Amino acid sequence: MAAKPLDPFSSETEEEAGGIMNKFTLPKIISQGPAKEWIEKRRTTIRPWGNFVDQKRFSKPKNFGELCKRMVKNVEHFQSNYVFVFLGLILYCIITSPMLLIALAIFFGACYIIYLRTQQSKMIMFGREMSTAHQYGIAGGVSFPFFWLAGAGSAVFWVLGATLVVIGSHAAFHELESGDLEELQMEPV
Repeated sequence: MAAKPLDPFSSETEEEAGGIMNKFTLPKIISQGPAKEWIEKRRTTIRPWGNFVDQKRFSKPKNFGELCKRMVKNVEHFQSNYVFVFLGLILYCIITSPMLLIALAIFFGACYIIYLRTQQSKMIMFGREMSTAHQYGIAGGVSFPFFWLAGAGSAVFWVLGATLVVIGSHAAFHELESGDLEELQMEPV
């Protein structure tokens, strides 16, 4: 009996899916709103990774015009792949910076405690009831010194810079698909 592939974003019950993917709770956290739709769109429009990293498909553009066309078409064509490259760079940055990992744990721990407390009762401080947004703001304020000590600002700019370099070079040097070439030749100049 062949095992069917598991989809963590499907609506299957745990009994139907089985395996380690039962523990994957991200889709349960994300509401049915725009975030869920955006993730589904990224998932369905991802291009094959073999085509994305095929070394035979990389070459130097002939001129600046071709470079610009390649960048525009490749960013449009591989947009979902680039999102996953960006997320991978963020994950790499977090994993390689223990202080940032600790600061994130403190922040998300505080948010989780706030979430649990709002389930039980409302928080009253100085005789006034605090909204959930204010409580999360306080959690951010308390976590800010930890983020500052961890160098979160430099990490953000490192991720942005690395993303621009990696995606920019891939988009500039990856040859266009054959269908894109024909479309580009038919456009009036």
